[in-house]
Amino acid sequence: MKLLTKLPILALLVVFTLFSCTTDSLDEKADTIELNLATAPETKTIEVQILELINNHRLSLGLNPLSDMTLVRSVAYTHTDYMVDNNEVSHANFYKRSEYLKSNAGAKKVSENVAYGYTTAESVVRAWLKSEGHKANIEGDFTNFGVSAEESELGKWYYTNIFIKK
Repeated sequence: MKLLTKLPILALLVVFTLFSCTTDSLDEKADTIELNLATAPETKTIEVQILELINNHRLSLGLNPLSDMTLVRSVAYTHTDYMVDNNEVSHANFYKRSEYLKSNAGAKKVSENVAYGYTTAESVVRAWLKSEGHKANIEGDFTNFGVSAEESELGKWYYTNIFIKK
C-alpha cells in the first residue's frame, strides 16, 4: 500500500528530471557561443557589485580573490541571454560552455551558479550563499570568474556566474 502512494511522487520526479532541461544539441549551441562572444554588453553596475560581494566573502574566509575575466563573462552572457530568451533558469549546455573555456581560456576546472528573480546584487549573492552547492562554488578553488545579469522584457532578472581555475 505504501508503494502505491509513493509511486505518483516518484513518477513526477522522473518526469521533472526528464523535461526540466533543454533538448538543444551541443553542436547547435557551439555556434551561438562563438557569435555572442563578440556582442557581450558593457558591464552593468549590478554585475560589478556581485563580483565585489563574492570576493569580499572569499576574503573574509582567507581565500584568494578571483579575477574578473572578460572571456568568462562573455560566455556567462551567452547563457544568461539563452535563459532570458527561453524564460527559464537552467544549466542547459553547461558542458559546452565548460569545454569552450577549457579550450579558449586555459581553464582546468569550470563551475557555474545561475539564478533568477532577484533584483539586487546582495539578494542574489545571499541566496547563493544559503545554498550548499552554490556556496561551494563561491568558496571553491578557482582563480577567475565572470558574471552576467540580464532583465527580461517581463522584468525578471536572470544571472549566470561562471568560475574557472587556470
